[in-house]
Amino acid sequence: MKKIILVLTISLLFSNCKTNSKKEKITGLITEKAMVVSAREEASKIGSDILKKGGNAYDAMVATQLALAVVYPVAGNIGGGGFMVYRASDGKTGALDFREKAPLNASKDMYLDTEGNVIPGKSSFGIHSVGVPGTIAGLFEVYKKFGSLPFKDLIQPAIDMARNGFKVTSKQAKALNRTRKLFEKANNYKVLFDKEWKKGDLLKQEELAQTLERIRDNGQDGFYKGKTAQLFVDYVKELGGIISLEDLEKYKAIWRKPIEFNYKNHKIISMTLPASGGICLAQILKSIEPFDLTKIAHNSSKYVQLLTEAERRSYADRAHYLGDIDFINVPIDSLIATSYIKKRMNSFSWDKATKSSEVSHGAILGHESDQTTHYSIVDQFGNAVSVTTTLNTGYGSKVLVKGAGFFLNNEMDDFSAKPGVPNVYGLVGSKANAIAPEKRMLSSMTPTIVEKDGKLKMVLGTPGGSTIITSVLQNIINIVDYKMGMQESVNKARFHHQWLPDNIRMEPNGFDSTTKDNLKALGYELVERNSLIIGRVDAILLLPNGKLEGGADPRGDDKAVGF
Repeated sequence: MKKIILVLTISLLFSNCKTNSKKEKITGLITEKAMVVSAREEASKIGSDILKKGGNAYDAMVATQLALAVVYPVAGNIGGGGFMVYRASDGKTGALDFREKAPLNASKDMYLDTEGNVIPGKSSFGIHSVGVPGTIAGLFEVYKKFGSLPFKDLIQPAIDMARNGFKVTSKQAKALNRTRKLFEKANNYKVLFDKEWKKGDLLKQEELAQTLERIRDNGQDGFYKGKTAQLFVDYVKELGGIISLEDLEKYKAIWRKPIEFNYKNHKIISMTLPASGGICLAQILKSIEPFDLTKIAHNSSKYVQLLTEAERRSYADRAHYLGDIDFINVPIDSLIATSYIKKRMNSFSWDKATKSSEVSHGAILGHESDQTTHYSIVDQFGNAVSVTTTLNTGYGSKVLVKGAGFFLNNEMDDFSAKPGVPNVYGLVGSKANAIAPEKRMLSSMTPTIVEKDGKLKMVLGTPGGSTIITSVLQNIINIVDYKMGMQESVNKARFHHQWLPDNIRMEPNGFDSTTKDNLKALGYELVERNSLIIGRVDAILLLPNGKLEGGADPRGDDKAVGF
């Protein structure tokens, strides 16, 4: 029965999109001045309220992130990490890396057995999968540089919501219930979330409220030192993990230069390494730029084929070259050079599929999870932030810190435990992404901002593990090439290819049988599962009249709020 309901729900989602597009244009929330779009209405409202009080986009980022840690524990977090790309009202851009790091006691072969084989599940579940969290350090970096309101005003709404509770949604109840046995397996005590949940239940988190109060009163040290740090490390030791107080004290978020490039008279600003999103986005968009998409129907077989072949080549390069630029030398400029990309596409043919077994990385001279989360913010002053943050898979490692009430990530799985062996998302890597103490693991997160004629045009991003890059890609193309509105774009069915495994993942009921038959005839393998959802894009589009249109993904509980 559950499967039937799910099929009908997804089918209705896309059939409604098709029907409505013929009758009337689909539009999202339109506001005059400011907007926050996130995975939960409560978090979006808290961020929007901060803007109403005169706060800026960076204040709202802090408040929204902390609210998501309470109301969206599957991915919103203080025990994980992420990336932010920003564009200030004066046009200046920048990026912040608050990605998790490998502990000081981590080692290259820590997930291998005595015979050199990967130990199943060790890097993705339980205490051994946890990286040193970066979220709180990231929030304080943003606040120190750009914050305008008192910090206590930004964190108090999250404290109050943790203490007083919020109502669980239907989707949230299902996710919690699916994970119950894993909560029990990962912890040595009965955690708050280990019960049967239903829609409308009140979820109160007193231990998390107290942790947030320590952060309110002691700043960054309220997490990385003192009582919270001690609770964290004591529980890690109880469970046999390796994160130490020194790991927490040494963590630093890093300001980085974003990846910037042009696509069809638009400037794209996206995240650099250790997030692979910006580089891959540049490669794929530059690969398809020579083609006139106005002559190719949206989501037709030719459209899917072109993007698939560009994605195939980019993900092959990702697997070989990309990793933490503080540890390895990555030829970024060469990888996104037009001449290099042209050579990569020379083997593309409309007549047949290129096999991934025939595509390696290019020659250079000289599963992120469905449960990442993204939010986009534009304030009344013209500042914009795009933030993607995660625990990795749903509820991360499933470890809930005893006495502190927050989940720990399982980001160590984003390293290459062994070159050529896929992680939980089927992504493979090389020695460029091998484990090393204090190294940041490679990510697919792609927080992105788009400009047109020197002005802000769009803010977007998504969760979705390895599908993040292709979801952001398709929404940029929807807006730039197909002139869609923001909500219309977000609603459209999506597809994904990542080199290995060599198949095209397609959201069900979003592609017609002719398109699929044509692709199969060309030699493409299609995967179209009833449960397959690719990304949950949350985005904001600036309209020609200066107003904002929100695109909140109907695949989740996502919501745009603004004024």
